[in-house]
Amino acid sequence: MSEPSYTHKPVLLEECIQALAIRPDGIYLDGTLGRAGHSREIARRLTSGRLICVDRDQAALDAAEERLAPWRDKVELVHSNFCELDAILDGLKLDRVDGMLFDLGVSSPQLDDPSRGFSYMADAPLDMRMDKTDTLTARTVVNEWPQEELRRILWQYGEERYASAIAGAIVRARDKEEIATTLQLVDVLRSAMPAAALREKQHPAKRTFQAIRIAVNDELTAVDKMVRAAVPRLNAGGRLAVISFHSLEDRIVKNALAEFAKGCTCPPDFPVCVCGKKPQVKLVNRKPIVSGPAELEENPRARSAKLRVAEKL
Repeated sequence: MSEPSYTHKPVLLEECIQALAIRPDGIYLDGTLGRAGHSREIARRLTSGRLICVDRDQAALDAAEERLAPWRDKVELVHSNFCELDAILDGLKLDRVDGMLFDLGVSSPQLDDPSRGFSYMADAPLDMRMDKTDTLTARTVVNEWPQEELRRILWQYGEERYASAIAGAIVRARDKEEIATTLQLVDVLRSAMPAAALREKQHPAKRTFQAIRIAVNDELTAVDKMVRAAVPRLNAGGRLAVISFHSLEDRIVKNALAEFAKGCTCPPDFPVCVCGKKPQVKLVNRKPIVSGPAELEENPRARSAKLRVAEKL
């Protein structure tokens, strides 16, 4: 059977495959299936091994039927949020796996489909749900959340320096009429920002849309839960590889892995260790792995990508 060809190349592909150190008979989990770019390369390297592909977006799983067709007998597709890792593995009667990969953030198909409401470049209903079965939408956040909560998420999740002005403008606008679409929201944002900010290279709505998306999908809580669940479910020598695109996500991953890599937590003046805590992982790379010039030229979205890798002891 000939493989269908796809032009989409996932971020840090070679680096991820190297990081996972794939064994042909191993069991691997791709917690963010997306367009199946990473999954295809993992599946291709398996003989008697298995690959579990997880995504909270049913559309990604439906598309994977074709994309992973040549290896379908080795692949298990699971509709779930990666933060439910324990439940996913328990449901498949798997105690541990040999490697896990997580490519965080919004996937290209979600961004490229204007109807999903992730993009500030096309008009669509304010949605931004990665999983369409979730109840919270961007429309609810924008029209119902208190001004102070809007300001907090814009500042914290979007690192938006005009967070206060934007939150105030959203509340004033929604008092007149509901903000129902992406471009309606973009107009409100533009009205709240100084002329100098509107002239910047970056789109004025980028940070606000990112912040709302993170809030709608509770992304940061999910990342923390995922890392803490992943390490105990790895076999000895198994690898965990996580790509983040946002400084807040990267910090969560970095801190959680550092905690797992640290042994004794007793105060330094204790003569002997009483906590008995042993390191559970070793950090494969102290500094995050980033894209090289060739990849950045091919895929500008890779610019903020950071890959961190840990190996289970």
